Amino acid sequence: MICLSELDNRLSIEKSDPGRRGVMVKNPLKAKASLPQALLRKAAPRLPELSEFDVVRHFTRLSRLNFSLDTHFYPLGSCTMKYNPRFNEEAAALEGFAGLHPLAHDSSAQGTLELLHDLSARLCELCGMDAITLQPAAGAHSEFTGLLTAKAYFEAKRETRTEIIVPDSAHGTNPATASMMGFATVGINSGPDGKVNLYDLKKHLNSRTAVLMLTVPNTLGIFETNIEEICRLAHAAGALVYMDGANFNAMIGMIKPGELGVDIMHLNTHKTFSTPHGGGGPGAGAIAVKKALAPFLPVPLVKKEGAGYASDFGDKRSIGKVKAFFGNTGVLVRAYAYLLAHSAAEFGEIARCAIINANYVRTLLKDIYPSYSAEYCMHECVLTPGADLAAKGLKTLDVAKRLLDLGFHAPTIYFPLIVHEAIMIEPTETESRETLDEFVAAMRAVHAEGLADPQKLKDAPHNMPVKRLDEVQAARQPNLHW
Repeated sequence: MICLSELDNRLSIEKSDPGRRGVMVKNPLKAKASLPQALLRKAAPRLPELSEFDVVRHFTRLSRLNFSLDTHFYPLGSCTMKYNPRFNEEAAALEGFAGLHPLAHDSSAQGTLELLHDLSARLCELCGMDAITLQPAAGAHSEFTGLLTAKAYFEAKRETRTEIIVPDSAHGTNPATASMMGFATVGINSGPDGKVNLYDLKKHLNSRTAVLMLTVPNTLGIFETNIEEICRLAHAAGALVYMDGANFNAMIGMIKPGELGVDIMHLNTHKTFSTPHGGGGPGAGAIAVKKALAPFLPVPLVKKEGAGYASDFGDKRSIGKVKAFFGNTGVLVRAYAYLLAHSAAEFGEIARCAIINANYVRTLLKDIYPSYSAEYCMHECVLTPGADLAAKGLKTLDVAKRLLDLGFHAPTIYFPLIVHEAIMIEPTETESRETLDEFVAAMRAVHAEGLADPQKLKDAPHNMPVKRLDEVQAARQPNLHW
């Protein structure tokens, strides 16, 4: 028997009962009399009238309808939805960090400044870079900051470079950021192996090229084995090499991009360093650079000064601020806690486990969900539904919707764009073999069901509060009243 309240999909305003209260205000008329008349409402606001218990039950029930990293396996490719250790949250909640006023003088913020200084040094070491800013709010904002830095670098050299090369296997934010910065985006194709086509790259590198933006590993989950030659070719043309580090979880502790020839790279703390992901923020990113680009980074940075630490505003070459203060410091405290919890060798083990997990899933599914590449993948694998499901009129979307009924958040779908009907799966290192086996079993069950009863997949999901939507209409005319 199901409790009726479990099926009550009304909005809180629809559950309102006049006169119910969660909080009683003493002497409301006296409080009202003390306020300026200009600030008083002319009519009472239309708010739900509910008891505190009603409100708690309403929102607790809603929270249980969501997929979350705490409750479900989240195999989103390219997103690295790894577990966020609760210890990180405890560290960020320490009063000395959480209670620090943003406008506090450096002398009153020595602990936080020391943390930011040491975090910067540790990240530079992991990346093989010379300097870093922690101001950006997340990955795309980091890209914007990185290209601003590159632009300032070329302006200081009095070089006019107008083009940015972006492979078709890069993250979609790369060409978007290049266009936002006023550069012309030049696309190059991947080879049959999913890696950058060196012949096509050589054809497009010239004196107009400012930056080559690479995603490593790329969105096909493949490592660019020619990375050193790629960097050499770009540098020979006078260009800089930017590495989109969103997939750095596959290389951390094993490879230092700076030692391969990368000039600029960004980091996503919510991916590689286990800080909270999504939900509208706050996020945190970083841009790490080689020495020649360091003077152009945003200010302030943190410098060691005598026995303490101080804000460093550099010289007039800086691009200025891209975020208030030092960025979203509370998120950076979480990243620092994660860094302190692991040695360099342990970070290498994290990357290896992420790679093993992705190849484990790929190998167990490749007979019915063909893999894009016959090569071993890195941290994520790209599959497709296969010809047998396609013959039944089924698409990647149908597989993804049915997975929801089986208790799994859907993988990333239809990305990368260069793979038809793509299913991108990233298990991360934090998922156990038992969880991966359950996911593989669910994927195989969906495949078998699709062959036996295609309509069941086409009508999925069946058990979710919201059933199959018209995707186009839902995007253009969202109806939040359900």
